[in-house]
Amino acid sequence: MQDISYSGNAGIAFVILLSNMCKHLLPFFLSLLPFFSLGQNRDLNYFIDQSLQNNPKIFELRNQVLQNKLDSQLIVAGNKWQVSGNGNAYYAPIINGWGYDMAITNGQQLSALVAVSKQIYNKRNLGLLFNSLQLQNDSLLNSSAISKQDIKKAIITQYITTYGDQLQLDFNDELIQLLTREEELLKQLTQKNVYKQADYLTFLVTLQQQQLARNQLFVQYKNDYASLNYLAGIVDTTVETLSEPEMHVIPNYQPTESAYFLKYKIDSLRIENERSITSVQYRPKVNLFADAGYQSSFILTPYKNFGYNFGINLTIPIYDGHQKELQFSKLDIQQRTLQKKQDFFDHQYHQQLQQLQQQLNDIENLRSNIHKQIGYLETLIKVDGKLLETGDIRITDYILALNNYITAKNLVVQNQIARYQVIQQINYWNMKL
Repeated sequence: MQDISYSGNAGIAFVILLSNMCKHLLPFFLSLLPFFSLGQNRDLNYFIDQSLQNNPKIFELRNQVLQNKLDSQLIVAGNKWQVSGNGNAYYAPIINGWGYDMAITNGQQLSALVAVSKQIYNKRNLGLLFNSLQLQNDSLLNSSAISKQDIKKAIITQYITTYGDQLQLDFNDELIQLLTREEELLKQLTQKNVYKQADYLTFLVTLQQQQLARNQLFVQYKNDYASLNYLAGIVDTTVETLSEPEMHVIPNYQPTESAYFLKYKIDSLRIENERSITSVQYRPKVNLFADAGYQSSFILTPYKNFGYNFGINLTIPIYDGHQKELQFSKLDIQQRTLQKKQDFFDHQYHQQLQQLQQQLNDIENLRSNIHKQIGYLETLIKVDGKLLETGDIRITDYILALNNYITAKNLVVQNQIARYQVIQQINYWNMKL
């Protein structure tokens, strides 16, 4: 292909037309996108707070704790004196000598009584029931803490992904600005026959590919941002810029503080409490009772059948087919199963943290190497840019340097996102999100 000059051939017209199209396409593509860079910044805490406020599971667990408080009040109320009104009226006729035995039925009866009763010597049983409710509350609060961790983890993971899109967008915007400036210079040098038309077209295609890649990245960014709003329960279609997440490994952590370990302790206490409740059920039970009112068969002086009675009821378990021992055996099996689960989780927990810490160390080491390479490539781009102004570098060599720079910058973003992800996993297991 011939070199292009101002002599006026068809090639120069085509190149200038293509160049003008490129200059107009860039603002056109950008005009299709919301001006998210002008919007309000949103940080990670905003999305976490919104998700915890909007999530129905947290609301449900909180209400279950309130229900347990009411159950405690119900136990107290059930142990107070119980008063009830009872009424009964019946008639058992005898016709021609046929009917119920009069000695049993008295023929007829009318009763209207007010009865009271109360179980005594019940302090031990009440204490165990209250302890059972307290353990249920502890379990609910612990489950709530774990649920919050899961919600935060989902939000942070999506936030990091979306922020990674934003970093790539920022880099692509900077790169397009650089390429646009170089394109204008290259067009002038092509018109002066410093570069061939084919060189200019190759560079122009590279610029257009970056513009298209940038637009595709923004579509991905909008989708990931919408997913972030969805997870947080935010009804909003606008797209804002995201602040850099302030993430670092929380030091000085004690595993015993973790809700993941606490749930095994609570379950163990629950089993022991059930064992004590089973033992108490086999103790003698004493009830006081009394009633007063009217009760009559109308046989003798029915107008005098107003009265009252009172007494004490004693129940002593003697034999139930060894149900107590069988119940204890069930609880022993539950305790051994729980211990096995806890031992397995403990091993996995520490192994997981060791692996994550090793990953973080590897990422930090790679991060340093990538930034060194970025420094070399940025220097190379600057040098090649100077050579481009004088026509002392081939366009293919310049584009190759650009591609290497793009690859390295993408590695920086990927490495940074991977670092955030590993940190959030470490803090997740340490209950420090």
